[in-house]
Amino acid sequence: MASTNFVDYVKIFCRSGAGGKGSAHLHRDKLTAKGGPDGGDGGRGGHIILKGNRNYWTLIHLKYQRHVFAGDGVGGSESRCTGEDGEDKIIDVPLGTVARDADTGEIICEITQHTETCILVKGGRGGLGNWHFRSATNQTPRYAQPGEPRIERNVILELKVLADVGLVGFPNAGKSTLLSVVSAAKPEIANYPFTTLVPNLGIVAYRDNKSFVMADIPGIIEGAHKGKGLGIRFLRHIERNSILLFMVPADSNDIHTDYKILLNELKEYNPELLDKKRILAITKCDYADHELMSEMEKDLPDIPYVFISSVAGTGITELKDILWKALNEK
Repeated sequence: MASTNFVDYVKIFCRSGAGGKGSAHLHRDKLTAKGGPDGGDGGRGGHIILKGNRNYWTLIHLKYQRHVFAGDGVGGSESRCTGEDGEDKIIDVPLGTVARDADTGEIICEITQHTETCILVKGGRGGLGNWHFRSATNQTPRYAQPGEPRIERNVILELKVLADVGLVGFPNAGKSTLLSVVSAAKPEIANYPFTTLVPNLGIVAYRDNKSFVMADIPGIIEGAHKGKGLGIRFLRHIERNSILLFMVPADSNDIHTDYKILLNELKEYNPELLDKKRILAITKCDYADHELMSEMEKDLPDIPYVFISSVAGTGITELKDILWKALNEK
């Protein structure tokens, strides 16, 4: 998933189809000079439909397709024939996509399951033919309903990455290195802040052919909920993770304080994030001995923790065990 190809926010203009008009036809044939009404109904206008597709990871396919128009319904005809419905337009989106009205901010729907659908904009209903308006006092109505007009709507699509485990930490905490070690993902790794500019997903292999999905989220800094650093643009991806794996390097001045800062940023962005399971990984423990680890343990937060070194492979198996256990706890 190249950084230039990852798009998690698009705004599109949607227009549904107009309903077809009903027919005001009166029956005529070689044996009937003045028959009764037999006008059919108009067809329904096409819907704009959102559909979940697990084969999509980004919204880039919509980046240059900002206008989506559905087809109009066909008018009714004689012999009570109903017009054909307008063509629906189906928009495939990755799982975790949230659709909201661009003008009101109202959430329309959230797509979280494969093949799950949601109608963004409904097509206009077809008009009724004159057949429906016949009565004892008006046996030959010469009028029918017009179809309902098209509906236009500006829609914002936001992607929130779906993953079992989300990596939370400051820039250069070792998140991308861990993901590259435990999965086949190849995120960019370098010794400078904000190397990761987009979320990266990796499938972590576990025992007995089991696996879970891990997401590397761009680094958070203090004040991120106010827009500092990369701001809140990527904080929303954390909302979809079942477990939050906090990562603080062993050379930090105060591991507990750094953890509290990260936790506060999540709280300020969305207090509900505090309800998720949390695990702490102390990273870059390449040269840390048992004595140093014992000293650090005295001031760690009261959550499950593990000392790891992605480069040396220390603690990786133990980390997987802890994550798998947490994922499968009732």
